[in-house]
Amino acid sequence: MLFNHHCLNSSVQTEVLDIAVEGTLNVLKVCSVMKVHKVVVLSSTASVSFNPHWPQDRPKDETCWSDKEFCKKNENWYAVAKVMAEQAAWEYADNNGLNVVTLCPPYVFGPLLQPTVNTSSKFLIYVIKGGPDAMSNVLWDFVDVRDVADALLLLYEKKEASGRFNCTPYHICTRDLVDMLKKMYPKYKYVDKIVDADHAAPATCQKLRDLGWEPRKLEEMLSDSVECYEEAGLLNDVPGHPCRLPYQVRLSFAHKDSK
Repeated sequence: MLFNHHCLNSSVQTEVLDIAVEGTLNVLKVCSVMKVHKVVVLSSTASVSFNPHWPQDRPKDETCWSDKEFCKKNENWYAVAKVMAEQAAWEYADNNGLNVVTLCPPYVFGPLLQPTVNTSSKFLIYVIKGGPDAMSNVLWDFVDVRDVADALLLLYEKKEASGRFNCTPYHICTRDLVDMLKKMYPKYKYVDKIVDADHAAPATCQKLRDLGWEPRKLEEMLSDSVECYEEAGLLNDVPGHPCRLPYQVRLSFAHKDSK
């Protein structure tokens, strides 16, 4: 199958990038009209993590931005959209006097409330069930959904909260994650194709911790996630349908801080 690259890029522009920016701006404009005193924008570490120029011996703080050109080159349109949307929010806030704070969480685990399975949960389910896709032994950033909710409320209520905030309490590589889960739940198959990889600098959330944020333990997040998946039947094998690693995750570690 042949693709017209101009049409493909045009489609990405209109269906991904424009929607991300315009959707953010539309909400902020309504907030200005309604004279909302503070807006907490939920962004993502996708707007932080993909920066090949960041020193590898320095944790990525809130001054680090994903390199848009680097992400475009690798067709990581999700990261491009997140960068563009967050930067548009900051530009609007500066031009219109709106009090904006942004929160940047990574992969989000924990109990599911929605009936569908999101990309983050599909990632963890694949790690547990295993499948045909190899995984790189990169360093991952995780957070519990309940801690994200606590962080959002904290940023809204604290008058001194300003600027960007990373929401990245846990840093663990693929092999260590598998080993931890195996000790907790030994009955599952787990991913067994793990390729060596360099570990990029993690994102630090010290700024958020200094504001009083206290996330739960990694083990609690994992156990509550697995028990939720078990109850929903998400860890059962489906004959003829092998578990697959989500495309966005494969793209993430394929290009994570590569030169």
